[in-house]
Amino acid sequence: MRSEKMFIVSHAPFWHNGSNVAERHYGMLLAAMPAVALGIIQYGLPAVAVIAMSISTAIFWEWLMNRATKRTITVGDGNAALLGLLFAMLIPATTPWWVVITGTFIMMVLGKHIFGGIGGNPFHPVVVALMILAVSWEAFFDFNGALVNYSFSFNALYPLTLSKNFGAAAVSDFTPLSLLLGRQIGGLGATFGLGLIGGGVYLMVKRYIRWEIALSFLAAIFLTALLFHLAAPEKYAGPLFHLLTGYTLVGAFFLLPEDSSSPINTIPMLIYGAGAGILTMLIRNIGIYPDGVLLAVLLMNLVNPLLDNIRPKALGKVG
Repeated sequence: MRSEKMFIVSHAPFWHNGSNVAERHYGMLLAAMPAVALGIIQYGLPAVAVIAMSISTAIFWEWLMNRATKRTITVGDGNAALLGLLFAMLIPATTPWWVVITGTFIMMVLGKHIFGGIGGNPFHPVVVALMILAVSWEAFFDFNGALVNYSFSFNALYPLTLSKNFGAAAVSDFTPLSLLLGRQIGGLGATFGLGLIGGGVYLMVKRYIRWEIALSFLAAIFLTALLFHLAAPEKYAGPLFHLLTGYTLVGAFFLLPEDSSSPINTIPMLIYGAGAGILTMLIRNIGIYPDGVLLAVLLMNLVNPLLDNIRPKALGKVG
């Protein structure tokens, strides 16, 4: 009998570096751990409860939608756990349990599975959920009111609210070093600047996210904030303040670079990140919302398909 070798031919791409979706998601979970750990230290058991409720219910909605749509169970790929953790990082540690459950339902069902599941969502599921909740129950996202019963060794007022209402002079206590060390209130995993930057560098080094989006977003915030500050220094805070407060760093490293809602080519990625940064500063300084990152991400998700039409010119000659 002849010994024959069988060749299996499949479509491109033919080269794979061995990584997979689950590895990326678990890597992003690892990158978020320093910021989450400081949040637990600052806010205690309520923070643990919110994180546990958010992750567990996100996983449950993932499993339920997989069963309802008769698809392969995808809980093990880590996407639901990552979305649940990101959602928890951006809300107060005192958020009621029913708000968390409602938010994760919106996030997983309306933000993700209604579009076909992972890779099909045009908007970041976490941003969709948070924006709907913020419009529906704005009081639960008032960090000054939500965390009023906590006692801190630093100024326990939400820095962006102070900047919005009272100008640059009101935020003089919030030095860049204090903000890097997490000496501010906000989302339970969004205040530790140093931890978020370290996690972001890790994600870029591992190539779990593209540097073009994150760095163009931060650069646009810096330059736009600098222009506002130079125009009216008594009214608008400086660029370092805006880089290290609110959802800026979470947006740069965990929200904007989400695969299915962000561009894939270099020039579109730079425009996408820069556009989100400029919108964030316009909303913060002359809009009605104190932060602006979530709305900026949502708007840039919306124009993402248009940006991806900007493509490099094909090589070769016409015959």
